[in-house]
Amino acid sequence: MQKQDFYQSLVKQAQALISGERNVIANMANLSALLFTSLEDINWAGFYLVDSPDELVLGPFQGNPACIRIPVGKGVCGTAAHAKETQLVEDVHAFDGHIACDAASNSEIVIPVFKNGEVFAVLDIDSPSLARFDEADRDGLQALVRCFELTLS
Repeated sequence: MQKQDFYQSLVKQAQALISGERNVIANMANLSALLFTSLEDINWAGFYLVDSPDELVLGPFQGNPACIRIPVGKGVCGTAAHAKETQLVEDVHAFDGHIACDAASNSEIVIPVFKNGEVFAVLDIDSPSLARFDEADRDGLQALVRCFELTLS
């Protein structure tokens, strides 16, 4: 199966899980579980929520225990929140200011989640492999996040 087809199927599964459910924590928990069990070669999938203008706080996730708070503008998650754009990082150790919550992680993708035009959270997915994520992953995961955003309005 090609990645584009895989992600189309994944978005349909996500829609089925969260359609009609307004509880944001329940939806984040189910999406984290869906991603963690569906994506190959990852070791963490979950959300960080904007807790204040300057800080993200850990939300629902699957994987090893994680950093609880991340400053906006710091690390890959904080950079995605600050820049309001997806961060696709082939080698987290080469990312200036990377925050190592799990030493086993080597690549990462972080997609901002918007509510009313503002960053509400970020979806963070880590892999133990270098360069695990590519443009097809970015496009597919952004489509999944857009599906989730529809439940936030």
